[in-house]
Amino acid sequence: MSAPRSPRPLQPLLLASMAALGGCSLAPAYHEPPATPPPVQRYQDLGDWQPAQPADAQDRGPWWRMFGDDDLDALERRAADANQDIKAAFARLQQARADTRIARAAYWPAVSADAAATRTRGSANAAHAAPGEPLISNDFNLQADLSYELDFWGRIRNTAGAAAATQQASAADLAAMRLAIHAEVATDYFTLRGADTQQELIDRTVEEYGKALQLTQNLYDGGAAARSDVAQAEAQLETARTQAAEVRLQRDQAQHALAVLVGANPSVFRLEARPLAPSLAPPAVDAGLPSTLLQRRPDIAAAERRVAAANAGIGIARAAYFPVFSLAAVAGFDSAGAATWLNAPSRLWSLGANGALTLFDAGLHRAQSARARAVYDEQVAGYRNTVLTAYQEVEDNLAALNQLAREADSEARAVTATGKALEQAQYRYRAGAATYLEVVASESASLQARQAANTIQSRRLVAGVLLVKALGGGWTAGNPDE
Repeated sequence: MSAPRSPRPLQPLLLASMAALGGCSLAPAYHEPPATPPPVQRYQDLGDWQPAQPADAQDRGPWWRMFGDDDLDALERRAADANQDIKAAFARLQQARADTRIARAAYWPAVSADAAATRTRGSANAAHAAPGEPLISNDFNLQADLSYELDFWGRIRNTAGAAAATQQASAADLAAMRLAIHAEVATDYFTLRGADTQQELIDRTVEEYGKALQLTQNLYDGGAAARSDVAQAEAQLETARTQAAEVRLQRDQAQHALAVLVGANPSVFRLEARPLAPSLAPPAVDAGLPSTLLQRRPDIAAAERRVAAANAGIGIARAAYFPVFSLAAVAGFDSAGAATWLNAPSRLWSLGANGALTLFDAGLHRAQSARARAVYDEQVAGYRNTVLTAYQEVEDNLAALNQLAREADSEARAVTATGKALEQAQYRYRAGAATYLEVVASESASLQARQAANTIQSRRLVAGVLLVKALGGGWTAGNPDE
């Protein structure tokens, strides 16, 4: 009589697959949480914008090239390759990708193999030892074990879905980190170049004040000026030197910040001084940009994906209320002798199903479900707050660009006016019609106006960078999705 045939190995897999396909998901149907947009599609400081589809996954490209600065381009490339925060964010993305693969592995049966060969000597005085039976025996075993959880309640699918959503959030986090680092490089760079501009102005002013002190000293020596005029000229010169030292400190700090951003040691990183060109201004904002352009922001995409992951977590928690069904199968060979180990009579197999249900857990599952719902509510609130913050940042920087443009115009007129006043005060002093205090006041007003003009220029450039960041990474006129 032939040995009974074992079931085909594909049958349990087929049955398991059919059962899994017939399962359900206990997670709530997911809908992106509504976030309140402006009442009309407009920004207060720009006017009407046209609606457009969000494109948060789209690469923005080298948006910093809009500023037309080769040194900035070089620094941005270095930051993209060497910034440690970007490397850490990329490593977190790799972890999330691995977590997704781990979660999806549960879709498939787990199969393990085991082989063992043992030689055993039993006790002759054991309770069940039979006289005459050999005390020494061998056992050769080779078997494969299969286990598979039937996903009736969607626990596995929701776990994999949550992992996939978390992976997408990590990808958006990486994009947000890149955007933040590139924006910080540009911000620190324009801060440094603004300091270079101020340094050039202060150095020139120190030179002018030195000449003024020498002239006043000569007038005092000739009896044409008072000793107090010399003291005022000296105090003015030293004050300017103090300002020069402060500007150098600001530049050094901006340079050190840039060094860290591009992955360089601050002690050896150097940028040659180069003042901002007087005509350099932030790129013009296209009035046809969409108000939904900020939805391209990766931080908003990350927040929304975390809401989706939390929604799947509710389904995972709910599934714990229901029984877990699984299939198990074993097939292999077992023999007392090596010669017959792999013979047909040594075959063995088993196939079975299992169900387990927790009957009492002291409220554990209820607490887990409540926690999953609370996590979801937290993520929804975080998403809505991220959207509101995005609108605020766009409004802030649009307002900054508009107001600073007006300030630049008025300050340019102030520079012209204080320059003329200084020229008149110097003529009057040399003619003996004015005190040196009038000259000092005019020189101070002229210096302050020129410093303010330089500061406004660098602030405008920084505001342009921050607007790019607030809008998710730049724009192209006429095609807001690019």
